[in-house]
Amino acid sequence: MLTRVLAVALSALVALALLWIVWIAAQILWYRTHAPRETAFMAQRMEEARTRNPKAQLRYQWVPYNRISPHLKRALIAAEDAKFVEHDGFDWDGIRKALEKNRRKGQIVSGGSTITQQLAKNLFLSPARSYARKAEEAVVTVLLELLLPKRRIYELYLNAIEWGNGVFGAEAAARRYFDASAADLTAEQAARLAAMTPSPRVFERNPGSDYLSGRVATILARMPGAAIP
Repeated sequence: MLTRVLAVALSALVALALLWIVWIAAQILWYRTHAPRETAFMAQRMEEARTRNPKAQLRYQWVPYNRISPHLKRALIAAEDAKFVEHDGFDWDGIRKALEKNRRKGQIVSGGSTITQQLAKNLFLSPARSYARKAEEAVVTVLLELLLPKRRIYELYLNAIEWGNGVFGAEAAARRYFDASAADLTAEQAARLAAMTPSPRVFERNPGSDYLSGRVATILARMPGAAIP
């Protein structure tokens, strides 16, 4: 009897997992030709913001790939994922190093995430750090790489990335920090935005950080060698 109950429970879990995968895949196929109105990450951040300020507003404006500065495209790849155009969604060497770092620290402090993995989190998941969420992220990453071309993945990422409190995407970030369009960002401006990405809300409050300035210089030096889709 117990064996039968366990078999039924396992079958139900498998069925639910398959339904979730189909649901995610259907949304990804929709994103092949449609811009997200709001991502899961945006919704969570705005819910948090509105508990503090009910009038908090989301700053997000979709712009197509060809209206985003090549400098920003190169800067983010230089800063976040140098192998983006080559890998299948995972940087296995980066993951190995992140696991070793987590082992030394005794907690999850690094995920070794690629741009595709970050997009998976932004579109569908939460910013929580756990191995269960990383497993969900891995599934979504595989689906993104299977169902979308690299250029579309990057276009979605450039429009979904967080750049401050309520600030999402290249256009909103360019307007917020430089009163410019995403298309008109200079190399230095692009490098500064890329340098902010690990902790955008922190650097929004501390734009003169020595760490940020040093990171900008490093990214500028790497940008000429960054391959973009």
